Amino acid sequence: MIRRQKNKVILTLSIIFAISCQNQNKDMIEIVPPVAKKVSMELIMHNDKRIDNYYWLNDRENPEVIAYLEKEDAYYNAMSAHTKDFQEKLFEEMKGRIKEDDASVPYKENGYWYITRFVKGKEYPVYCRHKDTMDAPEEIIFDCNEMAEGHDFFNLGGIAISLDNKLAAFGVDTVSRRQYVLQVKNLETGEILSDKIENTTGGAVWANDNKTMFYSKKDPITLRSDKIYKHILGDQTANDDLVFHETDETFGTYVYKSKSDKYIIIGSYSTLTSEFQILKADDPDSNFTVFSPRERGLEYSISHYGDSFYVLTNKDKATNFKLMKVNEGNTSSDHWEEFIPHREHVLLEDVDIFKEYYVLSERENGLNKLKITRWDNTDGYYLPFESETYTAHVSSNPDFDTEILRYTYNSFVNPGSVIDFNMGTKEKTIMKEQEVLGGNFKKENYTEKRIWATSRDGVKIPISLVYRKDTKIDANTPLLQYAYGSYGATIDPNFSTVRLSLLDRGFVYALAHIRGGQYLGRRWYEDGKLLKKKNTFNDFVDCSKFLIEKQYTSPKHLYAMGGSAGGLLMGAIINMSPELYHGVIAAVPFVDVVTTMLDEDIPLTTGEYDEWGNPNEKEYYDYMKS
Repeated sequence: MIRRQKNKVILTLSIIFAISCQNQNKDMIEIVPPVAKKVSMELIMHNDKRIDNYYWLNDRENPEVIAYLEKEDAYYNAMSAHTKDFQEKLFEEMKGRIKEDDASVPYKENGYWYITRFVKGKEYPVYCRHKDTMDAPEEIIFDCNEMAEGHDFFNLGGIAISLDNKLAAFGVDTVSRRQYVLQVKNLETGEILSDKIENTTGGAVWANDNKTMFYSKKDPITLRSDKIYKHILGDQTANDDLVFHETDETFGTYVYKSKSDKYIIIGSYSTLTSEFQILKADDPDSNFTVFSPRERGLEYSISHYGDSFYVLTNKDKATNFKLMKVNEGNTSSDHWEEFIPHREHVLLEDVDIFKEYYVLSERENGLNKLKITRWDNTDGYYLPFESETYTAHVSSNPDFDTEILRYTYNSFVNPGSVIDFNMGTKEKTIMKEQEVLGGNFKKENYTEKRIWATSRDGVKIPISLVYRKDTKIDANTPLLQYAYGSYGATIDPNFSTVRLSLLDRGFVYALAHIRGGQYLGRRWYEDGKLLKKKNTFNDFVDCSKFLIEKQYTSPKHLYAMGGSAGGLLMGAIINMSPELYHGVIAAVPFVDVVTTMLDEDIPLTTGEYDEWGNPNEKEYYDYMKS
């Protein structure tokens, strides 16, 4: 874990500091960068010709590609050699804030208390449990440090415990392709059973007979999760029953169990559409039935309680979603009845169900809100939060018959807390607050706030800021501006121990909540995708201009950062307004959208037409090119 953190964060910060200090390194020996050869590749679509001189680089098996990438690595190592000592200093500084022998807050499920802990000096977690009380002897379920021995990469997938608490299904990836080998461990004897299933998503679901598992497999080329199988312990895996095949290439599929333990549920999803199938967990040999047939543009998710399902959905143009209810005997959308109506300015994100209460996760004006209501409607209230740069989410609550709601809270300056809240007495207990080691961190030394920029079309764009109170804010202040802005993914202002290394050196960190995310509701997402995608780029640039105008920084000291789809954002803004930025970090950037979205063999491509558009259609092709 720490090594991965080093790879991701230390290099990022060292690059920023290296760029900001580049004038101090004029005596460096000039190093000639490698130049990729040009091999003209003519690509034609809609009678439009594109020439890609670097198309040959997409063949990861080509020895010439490998050789060129090795030259790139050598060039980077040479150019950053003067930062090596600084990188190590940063690593030790950041590592010094992390409690290596940390442990999660225990949670109770089906008679056992589960906990994940780390051992000082070791990299991987240890998964444990205690029967009935935490005072009972510890049972180690998995020690990933032992399991990782001999592997350059190791990741343990979803752990699923059988209803009788005797078996654990688990997935292992030792290649870093998220293609997990699914296995089963006998928790009474410690034996790993002979059942071994390749190319899965890593998780499994137990039926209530404690011998039948349902799991999902991936297409070996695209890595799309497309098949659900049923496996009975002891049977040859080659004989597993295929219970569902998602043939629509724009959809993926998965399987899970309702919190009530009554249903096994298969979900199918695309960017704009969802569908579910249900099966009683007591009768795993029966057939799944469709909950409500898919309708393009209809999104829904389901939670079971009593004799009903509660459906979170955008049905009937409920842009910000609403909650509906339907009897488990007839679940098609024609029978859904409104339970919580749609609200124009409140995004309904989730619902959690308990025996006496239900909890709504909402977002209003960008801020998380948690509303607790008794089923009998004798009480209903919101948890109080005061800041404008906080993040609060419902945590893991597998126990159905309890008055305790577990949620998490943090902000730019408040380390993450795990809180148990008694929904009856309204008393809260902080079970754990993230410990920042080193002795130098004091939350009162930092300022966090939210400001609003105006985009070129007049829309107000929120920006969350954090910096040390003793940082002088003017045109000479270094500022790192980050954003993502795709898939409706909301990036909330979270606490980060590694970010302290920036802040303590005088940086301002700015999180721009641009369109394409869902920070200000579903419409915020709709206005930053497909033929409105340029709003994402314009918002980021206009936030930069605002920060410069208000003297938070200047072009000589402004840095931009984004990764993956946020790397596409970086590719756009560095071409649109290069004069605004002293440095740009594009992490694994998705920048060749046209070519990528025309290649259906690439993982995820077809499923993302609803996000970027399908370039096989000229309107979207032309917009992407523009």
